Amino acid sequence: MQIELTPLPGVVILTPARHGDERGFFSESWNRRRMAEAGLDVDFVQDNHSLSARAGTVRGLHFQAPPHAQAKLVRCGRGRLLDVAVDIRRGSPTYGQWTGVELSFENGRQLLIPEGFLHGFVTREPDTEIVYKCSDHYAPDCDGAVLWSDPDIGIDWGLGGTEPVLSDKDARAPRLADFDTPFTWEGAA
Repeated sequence: MQIELTPLPGVVILTPARHGDERGFFSESWNRRRMAEAGLDVDFVQDNHSLSARAGTVRGLHFQAPPHAQAKLVRCGRGRLLDVAVDIRRGSPTYGQWTGVELSFENGRQLLIPEGFLHGFVTREPDTEIVYKCSDHYAPDCDGAVLWSDPDIGIDWGLGGTEPVLSDKDARAPRLADFDTPFTWEGAA
């Protein structure tokens, strides 16, 4: 497994090895022991699978607050997407900063997003599937969002002027400046 660091500490790109031949390939998309050996000891309890029919579908920026905060391990099952994480830990030196990585079936990359970060993505192809593990079960009363297009965050979604496909929830989410984060950076005094 290849591990790449991102500008946001704790957010890492994982690329599991693929073993292929004329039939196709085999890959361990997640292995608890190998992850722990790499210092990434996350106890996942739920798998989610989402299909977006149209390219340009934006989902996010979502989080789940304590006591049911979630770390996520995200991969693309089919198609291609830009996956994004935004630091929302009060007191963090990278608060409000984002990082993004292209995930596709072809590249096999995954993004590990710890608790305390917003998560969102935009699809680059029709019928794109996203598959992700979560470290806590879904808790509707802890579910929240920040506006995907907040200019203070400044995510380059690469839409090229195309109108995104959005849910009502995502279109009406508050801006970061109007958001009281439930997360605190461990290094904050």
